[in-house]
Amino acid sequence: MIRKKICLLGASAVGKTSLAQRFVKSIYSEKYHTTLGAKIDKKSIDIDGKEVTLLVWDLQGEDDEFKIRPSFLRGASGFLLVVDLTRHETLVTAFSIYKMIQDSIGGLPFVVLFNKDDLTDSFEVTQDQMDEMKQHGWKMLRTSAKTGENVETAFRLLATAMLESDNIVES
Repeated sequence: MIRKKICLLGASAVGKTSLAQRFVKSIYSEKYHTTLGAKIDKKSIDIDGKEVTLLVWDLQGEDDEFKIRPSFLRGASGFLLVVDLTRHETLVTAFSIYKMIQDSIGGLPFVVLFNKDDLTDSFEVTQDQMDEMKQHGWKMLRTSAKTGENVETAFRLLATAMLESDNIVES
């Protein structure tokens, strides 16, 4: 069995906990609970005939009072960088977190999740901004923890990228 630590990163209230709960337990709650520090869940999935256990680290959101530190990422094989489509400033925070990771621990497989895709009338992040990120070669998905849209796909896409990264390193 293969075990992989993945981290959910992003600004406060982008839906990291909701995405983790939707993936691990297939549930969604309208109640907002602030994550303090980290909450760890796990789920085993099959990727190309390999059983992969994902240790899902739901990290406290970055805001004016809390900055994600590289030590939280120790041992991570990849990360999901979550942006709230209804709050443009979360896109700015995502870029900041990405830069911190690159500067401190280098390249890890990651997927950018544009969450809250069900709230189309409230979008502040534009399609042009998402397309611009795509030009960097970043893997991206629009998700909704509420409806479940692309949540399983997101975790599977990251797991596949991590396994591919392992194969590159081993070659």
